[in-house]
Amino acid sequence: MKVIETSLPGCVVVEPAVFGDERGFFFETWNADRYGQQGLPTAFVQSNVSSSARGVLRGLHYQWPNPQGKLVSVLEGEVYDVAVDIRRGSPSFGQWAAVVLSAENKRQFWIPEGFAHGFAVLSERAVFSYLCTATYDRVADAGVRWDDPAIGIDWPVTDPQLSAKDAIAPLLSDVAPERLPAYTP
Repeated sequence: MKVIETSLPGCVVVEPAVFGDERGFFFETWNADRYGQQGLPTAFVQSNVSSSARGVLRGLHYQWPNPQGKLVSVLEGEVYDVAVDIRRGSPSFGQWAAVVLSAENKRQFWIPEGFAHGFAVLSERAVFSYLCTATYDRVADAGVRWDDPAIGIDWPVTDPQLSAKDAIAPLLSDVAPERLPAYTP
């Protein structure tokens, strides 16, 4: 497997070793030993799958307190996946990194605790997989507005389909400091 650094410290793209022939392919989606050797998590407590149509944008989501790290990938289709550093005091606070994830490229994106996460569907349909380091906590569930101009994400969609919750998410500057994770060097 190959690990590729992004512009956000801690957020990395994982390219698994894929073994294939005329019958199809095989690759590991997670292996505690191999991922641990790369400094990635060795334990997950929740696995989620979502399905979305073209033009759907989910995010930007995070949990605080009880943050979740997420190892995400696409099982079918293609998405534009984004992580945003929302850790108070971080040198990269408010900065973002993005990667195209698809069933074809088999890439994964590791988003550590302390980052908001979202994605926009580029294909007719996408089936998205999340491995999470903490269980979902409704009380800690939070979000930041997908089109916050201070963050300036260059989304490849202009009029996305949003959930009611995502449509009214606050700007990052309007989130109370105690509702954001703190940076620890």
